Amino acid sequence: MTQPNVTVLLANISGGSELGNLYRPFSVFSVLTLTLLAMLVVATFVWNLLVLVTILRVRTFHRVPHNLVASMAISDVMVAGLVMPLSLVRELYGRRWILGRALCQVWISCDVLCCTASIWNVTAIALDRYWSITRHLEYTLKTRKRISNVMIGLTWLLSSVISLSPLFGWGETYSEVSLACQVSQEPSYTVFSTFGAFYLPLCVVLFVYWKIYKAAKFRIGSHKTNTITPMAEVIEVKEAERQPQMAFTIRHATVSFQTDGETWREQKERRAALMVGILIGVFVLCWIPFFLAELIIPLCSCDIPPLWKSVFLWLGYSNSFFNPLIYTAFNKNYNNAFRNLFSRQR
Repeated sequence: MTQPNVTVLLANISGGSELGNLYRPFSVFSVLTLTLLAMLVVATFVWNLLVLVTILRVRTFHRVPHNLVASMAISDVMVAGLVMPLSLVRELYGRRWILGRALCQVWISCDVLCCTASIWNVTAIALDRYWSITRHLEYTLKTRKRISNVMIGLTWLLSSVISLSPLFGWGETYSEVSLACQVSQEPSYTVFSTFGAFYLPLCVVLFVYWKIYKAAKFRIGSHKTNTITPMAEVIEVKEAERQPQMAFTIRHATVSFQTDGETWREQKERRAALMVGILIGVFVLCWIPFFLAELIIPLCSCDIPPLWKSVFLWLGYSNSFFNPLIYTAFNKNYNNAFRNLFSRQR
């Protein structure tokens, strides 16, 4: 019995000549690229899952700010588990969508939901660090817990509103003719989604880091050297007009003290400021090309090559890989928890 030609069969089922170009031999560069993307998907999923498992197993992590880190890890695990694999399938078929309208809508909704939540979780962590550095007396543990829970709730609520809006008629995500599956290109939705998912949190994190930098610079400058040098005071006492003047000069001693090393709190604040700066910098570099293209293309009715669209999209996805690396690299507690976790497994 002869085996049917799978390629021809699939092409006939899906509509004939339109899918004919999807089944072509891969070049060495394509195979290498797809392999690296698959490795990125696995690494992103495993690393964020490891952060989540550590937070769940270690009792001291069941508090602020680790709940913010857990929320960020959940969004990044969802990016790696729900969004990136289907995006990889789309790349396999020449950036065409062959999985139907229903799955396209689910994928786009998950994509916007998870990526927006990941971006706003980075913003929430930056705000938490800003308040803990600049208002550590008023920002008590109870206040911090309440505010962090509010930020997590607002993050997922806003992300849900942005991601689910196209399902209620705000633009179209799937084209059966061109087999395209993409975020709604309706201009009004484009402005709403890009500003809500990126440009607004971008403004927040840049403002927050500017304030953190100013606060850290002020503290370093004020704590290094503290010197009090009053001016010499001259007091003149006249006893009589014809008698010689008697002048008493009183000079105050200069009080000077200098701190040679940083205190524990200053070291903690410096590490936090550096961590937030790197987190924000990587976030901006990863996402700004994608969101610039997403905003400009629908508004100017122009287009860019599909290859660059894929590059910008996967560069944004890679932010979910870098987030846990950056956060745990600057937190000794996580490093110790990871070592304990692996040592127990042995």
